Formats: sequence, structure tokens, C-alpha cells
Amino acid sequence: MMNLEIRHALDSESGVILEFIKGIAKYEKLSDQVIATENDIYNSVFVERSAKVIIAFLDDTPVGFALYFYNFSTFKGRKGLYLEDLFVYEQYRKLGIGKALFEYLLKEARQNNCGRMEWVCLDWNQPAIDFYLSKKARPMDEWTIFRIDEKDFM
Repeated sequence: MMNLEIRHALDSESGVILEFIKGIAKYEKLSDQVIATENDIYNSVFVERSAKVIIAFLDDTPVGFALYFYNFSTFKGRKGLYLEDLFVYEQYRKLGIGKALFEYLLKEARQNNCGRMEWVCLDWNQPAIDFYLSKKARPMDEWTIFRIDEKDFM
């Protein structure tokens, strides 16, 4: 039986969080876009509290994480939980760790009176898409995501 623990990250784990971020970037073939530093993570998550992080430990080894924050739905008049990243190292996949992280977040959303939970998923990531569909999530195909990078802020 595996000894899985999921808990909120400690401020001493900024480096662990950054390694997860690099891991998901590598999986998504976007490693060249990671410019965050351990100090950036520390300041954003633990000082400014711009996001929250949960980490999954298997026998005291960090094996997966999720980074999320709260947004707001004007239509629902309540906050929502926005999942930015959910990632499990490849050698620990198929053990239910991603499912456990996701269910932890659903519980967080319920306990915090969120009106919904949202995230984006790359269109080629079929294992993730299948997983989300199995959780009764539905794609929002009628919406287009727009982005402006900081270099273009005016």
C-alpha cells in the first residue's frame, strides 16, 4: 500500500515547486519559457500569496503538485478556483496521484464556497483531456483564450 500525503507547500519548499514547474514545462515542450526563479516562487506564493500550492508526497518523496488561485465569476457572484498547473512526475503516473490532487482541489473549492473550478489544457494532451472528461468537466470550446505578455503592457 502506498503512503500518499497531500498537503499545502511550506515556504521552505520553493525549490521543490520550481522543479515541478520545470517538469511540467519539459512535458509540454515549453522549457525555454520558464524564467521563474526560486525567489520568484517564494515571493509570489509565500509573501504576496498570489497562488497556493499543494504537493503530493509518496513515502516522503515529492511526486506531484498543483498550483491554483482564486478568481471571480461575476455571473455567479462568487469566487472560483483556477487550477494553473497539475503535474505528476512520469514514473509516478498511473498510481492515482493526479486523481488525488484533483479531488483535493475539488474539496478545497467546496469548502471555500467556489462557484466553479476552471483550468486550461493543451489540445494535444489526450491523457489529461480524458481524465478531465471522466471527472464530468466539459470543454469550453466557445471561448478563446487571449493573452498579453508584460513586454506589451502599455
